[in-house]
Amino acid sequence: MKKMLLAGTALVVLVSGSAMAADLSRPPPAAPVYTKAPPMMPLFSWTGCYVGGNGGGVWAQKTLTSTVAFGNFAVGSAEGTLNINGGVAGGQVGCNYQVSSWVFGVQGDFDWSSASTSVLDPVFGTTDSVKIKSLASVTGRVGYAVDRFLAYVKGGGAWETDDYTATLAGLSATVSDTRTGWTLGGGGEYAFTDWLTGFVEYDYYGFGTKTESFAGNLGGGLPVALAVSVKETKSVAKAGLNFKFGGWH
Repeated sequence: MKKMLLAGTALVVLVSGSAMAADLSRPPPAAPVYTKAPPMMPLFSWTGCYVGGNGGGVWAQKTLTSTVAFGNFAVGSAEGTLNINGGVAGGQVGCNYQVSSWVFGVQGDFDWSSASTSVLDPVFGTTDSVKIKSLASVTGRVGYAVDRFLAYVKGGGAWETDDYTATLAGLSATVSDTRTGWTLGGGGEYAFTDWLTGFVEYDYYGFGTKTESFAGNLGGGLPVALAVSVKETKSVAKAGLNFKFGGWH
C-alpha cells in the first residue's frame, strides 16, 4: 500500500513539474499595443477671404418726366416709363468671419451691363434712350451656416453708371451719369471644396430720383432745353463662383 501511494505521489510530482517546465519555456505574451483613434475631421469654416466672378440678368424700371423749353418759354412736361432688361457680368471680392454657426462679412462687387432701351415721347416728339453701363455695390453680409451651406442676407450702398441720349428736332445729346443708391438682397452659397464655393442671389436696388439736363440750339439760334427727371428701381439675379483662401482649420 505504501509503495502504491509513493508511486502515485511521484507521478503527480512528475506531471506537475513537466507542466511548470513547459510554462517556463513558453515566451510571455506580448504587451497589448494601443493605437490612437483617428482625429475627427473638423466642420468646414467660412472664415477667410475670397475673390470670384458672376453673371446674370438685370430688370430695371425708369420713370421719366420730361420738361421742354424753347428759349424762355416752357412748353410743358410729359411722363413715361421705361422697362429695361439685359445681362450683367463681373466680379466680387470679400471676407467672412464665422462665429459658431453665424457668418459675418463684407463684400464689394462690380458688374458690366448690356441693358438698354429707348422710347418715343408722343407729346414732344423726343426720343429718350437709356443704357445701363455698370453697377457696383459695397455691402455687409450676415449668414447662417450648416457645415458647407450658407444662407445669407446683404445690404449697403450702390452705384450705377448710365448713358442718357435725347433726340429732338434733329438734335441729339448724350449725358453720362453716375447714380448713388442702396441695395438689399440675399442668397445661398455652397462650398464644393475647401477653396471653391458657388452661389446664387437676388438683389433689389433703389436709386431715387435724379434730373438729367440737355441743351442745344435749333435753327436760327433758338435755344432749346430738355430736363428729364428719372426715378429708378432695379432687380438683379445672378450666380457665380468664389475662390476662397485662408481661414481653414
